[in-house]
Amino acid sequence: EGGKMAKSTQLIDNEVFRAYATYTGIVLLKMMLMSLITAYFRITRKAFVNPEDTASFGKGESAKKFLRTDPDVERVRRGHLNDLENIVPFVGIGLLYALSGPELSMALLHFRIFVGARIFHTFAYLIPLPQPGRGLSWAVGYSVTFSMAYRVLKTAWLL
Repeated sequence: EGGKMAKSTQLIDNEVFRAYATYTGIVLLKMMLMSLITAYFRITRKAFVNPEDTASFGKGESAKKFLRTDPDVERVRRGHLNDLENIVPFVGIGLLYALSGPELSMALLHFRIFVGARIFHTFAYLIPLPQPGRGLSWAVGYSVTFSMAYRVLKTAWLL
């Protein structure tokens, strides 16, 4: 039993893995926050997609007017979907990258640039900031994930 615990703590002793865990935790919490922001906008804009969600605003026909789309809610939802499309690959590829033995400084560069780009992307989406800010922040984050994937394949590919 103790042997298994020792093996799992050895990973936490690895500085690159700790950096991965830290920055992945930050970006996953940011993505979770998008759910709360969506809920906030739905409630404050009274724009719901499910009939049962309108019950506190009216009954029957009077509640039906709250079954609608709202541009602010849809903007947050698009930002959240963009997070899902970019953060999920980062989590998987970043783990493989962290386990492939990169230099700590290079790993930190990848993780920090990705997290910074995703945080900027969220602000660019929600404020909204003029393009090309949001597009560039997306491209920077995407490039970081691609760079990690390239390095994993370069390290691990048995050719």
